[in-house]
Amino acid sequence: MIDSPLVYLFTLALLVAAVSFLQIKTKWKFFSYVPVVVLIYALAMLLASLGVFEQNKEITTIYKLTKTNLLPAMLFLMLLEVDFKHFFKLGKSLLIAYSLAALSIAFSFIIVAYIFDFNKETAAAFGALAGSWMGGTANMIAVGSALHVSEDAFAYALVVDSVNYTLWVMLLLFLVPFAKFFNRFTKSEEKLAYLDKIGCACSMGAKRYWLLIVLALGASLLSQLVASKLVILNTTTSIVLFSTLLGVIGSFTKLRFINGSSEVATTMLYILIALIGSRAVIENFNGLGMYVLAGFVILLIHALIMLAGAKIFKLDLFSISVASLANIGGVASAPILAATYNKALVSIGVLMAIMGYLIGTFGGLLVGSVLLYFTTASGNFF
Repeated sequence: MIDSPLVYLFTLALLVAAVSFLQIKTKWKFFSYVPVVVLIYALAMLLASLGVFEQNKEITTIYKLTKTNLLPAMLFLMLLEVDFKHFFKLGKSLLIAYSLAALSIAFSFIIVAYIFDFNKETAAAFGALAGSWMGGTANMIAVGSALHVSEDAFAYALVVDSVNYTLWVMLLLFLVPFAKFFNRFTKSEEKLAYLDKIGCACSMGAKRYWLLIVLALGASLLSQLVASKLVILNTTTSIVLFSTLLGVIGSFTKLRFINGSSEVATTMLYILIALIGSRAVIENFNGLGMYVLAGFVILLIHALIMLAGAKIFKLDLFSISVASLANIGGVASAPILAATYNKALVSIGVLMAIMGYLIGTFGGLLVGSVLLYFTTASGNFF
């Protein structure tokens, strides 16, 4: 049993390094179906369930300290990639599709919470899931921390995220050959001229990892100092919001051109996932079926709204599919779907997915707050 906080962190870092190394060096198809974050979380949770980590005061303290400092640092780096100038060059149809996707996902979560009569813990977990499906796993952690989602509930939400996301990607890829029929149905064929090459907000040049780490930790410190003086809802929410704001401000400066922010932020994300997994000890998965079913209903409602919106606004299948996956899948999958239509359109998927880093945190917090408001007011949803 590990009772030293230093050995505890070293073990988790070793776990993250080993899984990342396997993904990069082996290129197994296994990782196409089981995302790295899910595997890291599952292995960390397995170690915790086997009693490898002692739940003593020292380990609990280092867990909270590491999580508190890494979370705002990660958010800051993630948002440095956002390029608003490029995003607003996407064109009217793509912007409508992206907005429709984000709003329909938020609406679907609220409707499903009513249908399934969520309690407080489930509402908080699905608020975190909303952060992921409007942004990414980083946003899921941020929203989950702000809403104080328990480690067990977070584990359920992460499984739903993985299962439903995988099937959603498969469906959207399956629909690609039917684009002509769909576009004829929505009468969007004459509007496809907007799908020209659009610049990507990608970094170029040498990697500046140490500089980025210093900047990220500085942003983390500043966020915590401001949050200690100005509390919005709670301290964690304040830290998340302030670090998000710093990241957005940084994206308008030359900091955006420092290459390597994505890699450093991803490393921080993996460590955070391992930390949360190390505190989750689930004895059974009896309630998982309800979570997965609720996730499918959310996607069904989202799909119906996107279909109706495509008909009303004459949107093509590419626009609504990539907009949807940019929210639900993020940077890992949206560009792949875009390339399936045309390799010249990859940058559109990248831009939409990167914007999710900003939208996901605020959207997830808003959805989670709405769900928690109704459960707190009546003991369950409505």
